[in-house]
Amino acid sequence: MDEQKDQDESKDQFDWQLMQFFTKIIRTVFIGMFWMLINIFFGLYLGFGVPEESTPLRMTIFYGWFVLSLGAYIYFLWRVWRRKMPPP
Repeated sequence: MDEQKDQDESKDQFDWQLMQFFTKIIRTVFIGMFWMLINIFFGLYLGFGVPEESTPLRMTIFYGWFVLSLGAYIYFLWRVWRRKMPPP
């Protein structure tokens, strides 16, 4: 009877550390895709990053934003992934 109870408890347990790991992965991918979407929209669709369609001031502002936001995204990734997970 006790063995069956132990087996039922092990089936019902949910691994929260694994859930946190998957949450980190999903958050990283979502924010990365959102960052790329914003930069593609302004750089290519609106023409801020294309030399033939933009002025030097608009290109400077766009590429300055691109570098600063890339640095912020990399810092975010470092903050999220710096803690090691304990082994299972």
